[in-house]
Amino acid sequence: MDISRTIIIGNSGSGKSWLAARLAAKLGCPHIDLDAIHWLAEGYNQARDRSAAIALTRSAAAQDKWIIEGIYGWLACEALSNATSLIWLRLSEQECIANIQSRGRRGNASTQSFSDLQDWAATYRTRTGSSSYIAHQGFFDDFSGAKLSLQDRREIAEFAAFQ
Repeated sequence: MDISRTIIIGNSGSGKSWLAARLAAKLGCPHIDLDAIHWLAEGYNQARDRSAAIALTRSAAAQDKWIIEGIYGWLACEALSNATSLIWLRLSEQECIANIQSRGRRGNASTQSFSDLQDWAATYRTRTGSSSYIAHQGFFDDFSGAKLSLQDRREIAEFAAFQ
């Protein structure tokens, strides 16, 4: 599996950032977190202009090597045509929520936004839109390159160890 330009999608708390950091370190390439593209630097309460976020994603995907990760399907799809592989982390909502609680608040997240994130993670299979389970399933099914679906933390850790 050529992981030189990999997109990692999945629910909040599924381990996307953890896996991306390890793969990027092994490849010596950038780890691009779609949260950093979607949200302005002040925290998780103000989204970047949509056209600016798309331009940043396209620019990142134009590089020779990268690992892009995030839940935002509308941004991930901007990099799909340049991707060599797609990894979908399909952990249960309960495991994702436990992971979020274990890692704690990130960046400038408020107590309320941290609670909202856990509520958001709980709706992965029932919500709609490009950040939902059904949308990620569609991206995965339609992707013509190498792809892998990992369903628990053990599978994710084993994949990271063998790359």
